[in-house]
Amino acid sequence: MAHARKTEKFKKHHIEEFRGRMFIYFCTFFLIITLLAIIYFIASKGLATFFQNRVNLFDFLFGTTWAPGRADDAGGPQFGAFPFIFGSFAVTIMAALVSAPLGIGAAIFMSEIGPSWGRRILQPVIELLVGIPSVVYGFVGLTLIVPFLRSSFDGLGFGLLAGMIVLSIMILPTITSVAYDAMKSLPINIKEASFGLGATRWQTIRRVLVPAALPELLTGVVLGMARAFGEALAVQMVIGNAQRLPNSLNDPTSTITSLLTLEMGNTVTGTVYNNALWSMALILLLMSFCFIFLIRLIGRRAKHER
Repeated sequence: MAHARKTEKFKKHHIEEFRGRMFIYFCTFFLIITLLAIIYFIASKGLATFFQNRVNLFDFLFGTTWAPGRADDAGGPQFGAFPFIFGSFAVTIMAALVSAPLGIGAAIFMSEIGPSWGRRILQPVIELLVGIPSVVYGFVGLTLIVPFLRSSFDGLGFGLLAGMIVLSIMILPTITSVAYDAMKSLPINIKEASFGLGATRWQTIRRVLVPAALPELLTGVVLGMARAFGEALAVQMVIGNAQRLPNSLNDPTSTITSLLTLEMGNTVTGTVYNNALWSMALILLLMSFCFIFLIRLIGRRAKHER
């Protein structure tokens, strides 16, 4: 009797384990199929610009004239996407240059310098900033940053500088959170060994702790850049959406995401203009893959060094 109960219990556990394994396999398979379907859909639409509509790839990537509605007697439509590509990279890099030192500095303060009550206040504030919708950041930039730039500098206030300021505020919580976790995950014996050798607190932070956490700190910066590169609404509200290259930081320009947000709904599926916009979406997808690859490369090197 006892042996029969044991056998029945074993079979029940085996069936439950089999069901759990099948469920996990199904979720994994569904995720892979969904990802491949998205990649195939965007790639097929984006590559149609060059294979079906015969748009020159070099002219598309490096051309500076975006005139999809130009008549044939005026030279025909032109799809020079370089101003939008430049705008996306410019605001992303500038935002990272501003947010990276601020975020890492805030993380060092919370983990190594500030009192415990300061950390209890700052950490929830940082986490709250992560969850604020992008439209709120854009509205704040539109009502505060743009008028300030308009009154302080020549121009309308819309431009690269306004977009950079808004994006740097948006990605600051992401960089700070990742950097704080990186600093707190360091072994305590590293700090104690530095103090034992006579190093001061600032020498320990600068020469020991920051180099030890550098891969994770860089990962936080790359994550912030990935979010900045794919941001659409907040940037669209303050950058000016001018389809040309800017001559200065105060000149209005546009990004890939802002162009897609404004124009995708106004095109007809299958037209050369619609395919050109899908080509821009393909560029965004490829850049996302580049950011993911960079993050994995940084993590792999960190593991190898350890």
